[in-house]
Amino acid sequence: MKQQRPLTISGGRIVTREGVREGTVRLVDGRIDEICGQPHENDEVIDAGGRLVTPGLVDLGVFAVDKPAFHFGGITRAALMPDQSPPLDLPSRISYIAKSGKPDFWVHPLAAATRGINGREIAELALMREAGARGVATGRQWIADSGVMLRLLQYAAMLDMTVIAHAEDAALVGAAVATAGEVATRRGLPCAPAHAEAIAISRDIALAEMAAARIHFRQVTTKAGLDIVRGAKARGARVTCGVTPAHFMLSDLATVDFRTFARLSPPLRSEEDRHAVREAIRDGTIDVIASGHDPRGPEDKRLPFSDAEPGMAGAETLLAMTLSLVRDEVIDLVKAFELIAMAPARILGVEAGAIAAGLEADIAIIDPEKPWIIQSAKMEAAAGNTPFDGQPTQGRVSALYKGGVLIDL
Repeated sequence: MKQQRPLTISGGRIVTREGVREGTVRLVDGRIDEICGQPHENDEVIDAGGRLVTPGLVDLGVFAVDKPAFHFGGITRAALMPDQSPPLDLPSRISYIAKSGKPDFWVHPLAAATRGINGREIAELALMREAGARGVATGRQWIADSGVMLRLLQYAAMLDMTVIAHAEDAALVGAAVATAGEVATRRGLPCAPAHAEAIAISRDIALAEMAAARIHFRQVTTKAGLDIVRGAKARGARVTCGVTPAHFMLSDLATVDFRTFARLSPPLRSEEDRHAVREAIRDGTIDVIASGHDPRGPEDKRLPFSDAEPGMAGAETLLAMTLSLVRDEVIDLVKAFELIAMAPARILGVEAGAIAAGLEADIAIIDPEKPWIIQSAKMEAAAGNTPFDGQPTQGRVSALYKGGVLIDL
């Protein structure tokens, strides 16, 4: 699938790193040729009709690839976590995944940090990088052995690869399914202290500084954890962090009726922590908003809360939930697309995620005001386990281009 002729998108509001501007975007041979130029003779011209013209979203850290769901949400690339069957701990598996979504969707595999994602023996990262891995991930698990984690960070630093870490102390979490507090106590749910996150982050940042490595915490969801990341950034540590919409939209109050669609990892936190997440998005402590896309069927979710598997189908709601932060004046449009496109692309080291000359022509045309209702039964994902089921929202993709070629939505 190659772009056959130059394409100019006109009449839209273009979201760039510098701001939102009116004008045109010209796409040639799968790349962005220029911004605010005039259509050339024989160009195909598309009128955006005053809607937003944005980079295609880059989703950092998904557990499954559902192309229709990602396309619905304006996502053109996703970094796939190594928690697959079999796990992504061999170069051959990385190579296969790196080719799997093309041409209309690019999957960037993340190499398993350890063999079998067991937290003990470091995997062959150099060979997996050569095979197409765009980072290293510990998976759903925290590496409990500090010596293994230090060697991993040192190895990744030598290869100039970012380590994407899960931030919960496994010994404190155990079999917990909720955050310790009034809600979990009243419902009799196995719970763990919220500080399990801060303890894990403290150790891993200390080790990353020793190794001079880059570390990205896939989700930081507590005030204590965010304060540690904020302090590390202030002293120059090479640390970034992300969050999913569930943790800035919902708190543990969403679990009071044992709704298993709200059974997540890490679990939903207190209202205080939810507000701390929103403040961290506002002040730049949080670098990335990702979907955490992890569709779970009825066999995993129609169970007692403590027995249900964690996870949510997030690809289709990522854009709308992030735009809600713009409507709430937590962030502006430029910051929104920094969080869901520019920063993830930068962490992965891919030439995408922004509208700038020379980058790949992954473009979305978005109507930010278009209303719709999230309905789990009608989602494009393999399963519709969204904690936002039934919620009215705004913001839909009108058209999506991958490498300058229109994708059928």
